Amino acid sequence: MKLFDLSLRINGFPIGKATRHLHEILAISEKNFPAFNKHRRDEIVRFHLQNNPLYRSKVSENYTWESLPVMRKSDFQQPLPLRLSKGYTPKNVFVNKTSGSSGDPFVFAKDKFCHALIWANIQRRWNWYGIDFNHSFQARFYGMPLESWALFKLRVKDFLSNRHRFSIFDFSEGAMDDMLSVFARKKFDYINGYANSIVLLAKHLRRRNQILKNICPTLKLCISTSEMLFEDDRLLIERYFGVPVVNEYGSAELDIMAFEDPNKTWRANAETLYIEILDENDNVLPYGAEGRIVVTSLYNKAHPMIRYDVGDIGILDEASTEKNPVLKKLTGRTNDTIVLPGGKVAPGMTFYTITKQLFDDEGNVFEFVIVQTQINTFEIHYTSAHPLTDAEEYRIRDVFSRYLEPGLTVIFCRQDRLERTKSGKLKQFISKLPSA
Repeated sequence: MKLFDLSLRINGFPIGKATRHLHEILAISEKNFPAFNKHRRDEIVRFHLQNNPLYRSKVSENYTWESLPVMRKSDFQQPLPLRLSKGYTPKNVFVNKTSGSSGDPFVFAKDKFCHALIWANIQRRWNWYGIDFNHSFQARFYGMPLESWALFKLRVKDFLSNRHRFSIFDFSEGAMDDMLSVFARKKFDYINGYANSIVLLAKHLRRRNQILKNICPTLKLCISTSEMLFEDDRLLIERYFGVPVVNEYGSAELDIMAFEDPNKTWRANAETLYIEILDENDNVLPYGAEGRIVVTSLYNKAHPMIRYDVGDIGILDEASTEKNPVLKKLTGRTNDTIVLPGGKVAPGMTFYTITKQLFDDEGNVFEFVIVQTQINTFEIHYTSAHPLTDAEEYRIRDVFSRYLEPGLTVIFCRQDRLERTKSGKLKQFISKLPSA
């Protein structure tokens, strides 16, 4: 029985119609796709101008695509019913909210056809690896609510989606041993979850000198999502899980934005989205240039996600076409900016990369978060098997001085557990400067 498809249909999501429409999109030729894409963009804009007062209030009368406003979460900070298009209410749409890992959560909506089309496309892409939502058994490392009723509903949803959800709020040694015992009992086909949580389990396996596939022989694949996955983390996971790792990039309020194919190419989503790279002045950048990732949901009629700034910085490959765009690089978040006393500005990934390389040498540090409390002061909050030695702290301070600038104050704060968002994500860099 196809429980996943059945659960979508029971909840009013027309997965059959969506799958047929997806095949029609895929059948458009490379030559005809730009005209088809322009028609879809024009159509979704016209719809919201006619049916959505909020969006209409933000668009000038004689607009062009390039003059359309770039929308941000802050533009939607009002009750959901005031943001929905004519004919849509919270009762006849899919409603969800972002995790707030970027510091600015909000409730969003998708009409039911749009939501079904998203799932049809996700199923198609995951099927590249033989993953079938209706039959493949998933080990899921995502967040979960703590309220009993919400948790019960989620457990029912997990059952219908053929997945077992692990708690990502406790990664103590004992908790991870319990996770491994579940893998020994259940015949999982694949893992899907937050990069940080999956990396923690891989590090635990390294300490135990175990391979997850030896514990769970049916395991075939690991799909990492939501957070940045670095290459050394990928290699660590592949070694101690014993299966390939696939990198997914997505946004809850939109869709999967890019998914790695078997050739390790990050295939951006041109089926349901239109992705642009813009500079700081909202000008469109050519393929190969780095800038802000701005995305249009081409089928969401309930809520105007048009030219929506997702808050990430990235590059579309020079070889991209409208039908087959490729995400060449995802370089970080726009709000993860470090400002240094000498005037230098750097992405938060700079600290992550430097300290991660140092910490991982001995495998002592499990997790860490870097907090900029003043323009010249940074706190490194970390969990570890034992405290960093004076020599290790000196070495890290020296790297900060050489790679960034001299005179920075670096404070080390060893903790039993690091604070996560409500969804269970770990924000690697936090700036507490007023300008942040």
